[in-house]
Amino acid sequence: MLKAGPVRALGAMSGTSLDGVDAAIVETDGEVILGFGETAYRAYSAAERGTIAAALGRWPGEAGVEEAAEVVETAHAAVLSGFGEVDLVGFHGQTLAHDPHGKGTHQAGDGRVLAEVLGLPVVWDFRSSDVELGGEGAPLAPFFHFACTKWIGATAPLAFVNLGGVGNLTWVDPAQARPEAPGALLAFDTGPANAPLNDLMQARRGLPYDQDAALAASGTPDEAVLQMLLERPYFLRVPPKSLDRNDFAVLSQMVAGLNDADAAATLTAAAAACVARGLEHCPEYPERLLVTGGGRKNPLMMEMLIERCGVPALQVEELGLDGDMLEAQAFAYLAVRVARGLPTSAPGTTGVGAAVGGGRISRPA
Repeated sequence: MLKAGPVRALGAMSGTSLDGVDAAIVETDGEVILGFGETAYRAYSAAERGTIAAALGRWPGEAGVEEAAEVVETAHAAVLSGFGEVDLVGFHGQTLAHDPHGKGTHQAGDGRVLAEVLGLPVVWDFRSSDVELGGEGAPLAPFFHFACTKWIGATAPLAFVNLGGVGNLTWVDPAQARPEAPGALLAFDTGPANAPLNDLMQARRGLPYDQDAALAASGTPDEAVLQMLLERPYFLRVPPKSLDRNDFAVLSQMVAGLNDADAAATLTAAAAACVARGLEHCPEYPERLLVTGGGRKNPLMMEMLIERCGVPALQVEELGLDGDMLEAQAFAYLAVRVARGLPTSAPGTTGVGAAVGGGRISRPA
C-alpha cells in the first residue's frame, strides 16, 4: 500500500523522438503538485536507437520487438536506479505502435522487470484500460497539465503545446476544480512535429536534428505542401484524437522533391501550422501557449508558432516548469493517481466514455 499523504514519485518517459530516457521526481498527493525533485537523462546510443526504430509499428511477438523492449528496460533501469528515496515509479515504456480503434496500443517494456531491478512498486501500462473502454489512450499528460496550471496560479484558459516527435495540445480551464470535470480539459494530438524533421536530417545530413534551425532558416516553406497537409482528413476530425509517430509518413514524401533547406523549412512550418489548425477546435482561444518538448528549443519553430497562432507562445521554463522533464513528471504524477484509484483520463482528454483510471502496479517479490 502507498503511504498516506504526499509521496515522492519517480517518473520516466521515452518519447517518439527516440533520443533517450527522461526521469524526474514529483512530490504530490496525486491531486496537487507540492514540489519538483531531482531529474536525470540517459541518451540512447546510435545502436540502441536503431534497435528501437527497427521495431516501430510492430506488435508483441513480431520481429525485433523483444530486442527493443530489452533496450528500453536496460536504459530505464540504468537511469532510474540513480535516484535516492522514492515511494513508487511511473514507467511509460516506449510506444512502438498505436492503433486505438484497431489493434490497440503497444508500449515496449515490462514494468515487472523494473520492479524487480529497482526494488520498488512500478506503475505501468497506462494506456490499455482507456483504449479498452473506447478511448484514444492518448494523450495522457493533460491531467498533469491541469495540476501544473493550478501550480503556476493561472486564471485564464491556456494551452500546453508539446512539440515532441508528434505534437499535442492540452487546452485547460483553470476555473474548474478537477481535471475530470466537464469542460476542464480538451486534449489531442495536433499532427507531426519534430519526427519528420529529425528523420529528414538523419536521412539527408546524417544529423539527429536541425540544431538551432540552422538548415531550415536558410530555406523557404512550401505553402502548397502545407495546404495539402492540412486538407488531410485527420485535421477535420473533432477531438479528442491521437496519432502514431508514423501516421504522417506521407509528409516526408511530400517534401522529397524539395532541396534540403526548403524541405527542413517546410517541415518546421508544418509543426506550427498543425498547432494553429488545432486551436480552431478549442472551446475558446487560449490566452497563451506554454510550449514544451524539443521543439521549444527550435527558434524558428517558435517564431512560426507565434506567427501562425496569433497568441503569445512561451517556453514553460518562463513559468518555472521544466520543458525537458514535463512528460516524465507527468508519469510520476499519474502513477500516484493510479495507486490511489483516481482517474487518469476523461472524455475531454481521450474521448473515453467516462473518467477512467488506467495502469497496472507491479511490486518486487
